[in-house]
Amino acid sequence: MSDFKKIFKNNFWLENPVFVQILGICSTLAVTNNLRNTLIMTIGVTLVTALSNLTISMIRNIIPRKVRMITQVLVISFYVIVVDIILRAYVPEVSKALGPYVGLIITNCIIMGRAEAFAQGNKPLISFWDGFTAGLGYMLVLVTVAFFRELLGFGTILGFPVLPDSFTKWTIMVMPPSAFFVLAAFIWIVRGAQIKKDIQTSRQSVQQPAQVGGDKR
Repeated sequence: MSDFKKIFKNNFWLENPVFVQILGICSTLAVTNNLRNTLIMTIGVTLVTALSNLTISMIRNIIPRKVRMITQVLVISFYVIVVDIILRAYVPEVSKALGPYVGLIITNCIIMGRAEAFAQGNKPLISFWDGFTAGLGYMLVLVTVAFFRELLGFGTILGFPVLPDSFTKWTIMVMPPSAFFVLAAFIWIVRGAQIKKDIQTSRQSVQQPAQVGGDKR
């Protein structure tokens, strides 16, 4: 159980694939001006990452090493096609709005990275959990960015007006470059807090042995 907690903590926060490893940036630019589209996109990525990890882990011992990357791409492609079909069938307007970016999930560095770095060498259940939590970490960042972009750009949340008519909408927030600014601000705040916490922890660990040594003398 401790391994599952550690994986969740790392993938969701400490080693978040977006604001720590700086992966999946293309989709951050493409879909985060609308919170609903972002939610659906990130749910799709989370499911693809989790199920791909599960499948690759289950067949890892029978995959020839020379073709493991090709096999991983085929597995990921299968699940992306399933997600695309479901979106077209049940939320066609969202599927149309996302356009080619659903298909580009196949090339998402987060999915390929988790498949190669984790699923290829671990058991199915924990590999599924690793992929699922990596997807949640990805979702955390994109949903946060989309929340502020839609709020300031359209004055809405999930399409519902939340700001008064007198509010002047920030046109730049609906344009792709704004994702860079919002994401950069998010990374700056989060990483700054993490670094500050690490410094405090290291200072405490240095001070504690000194105090113990002083007591002995």
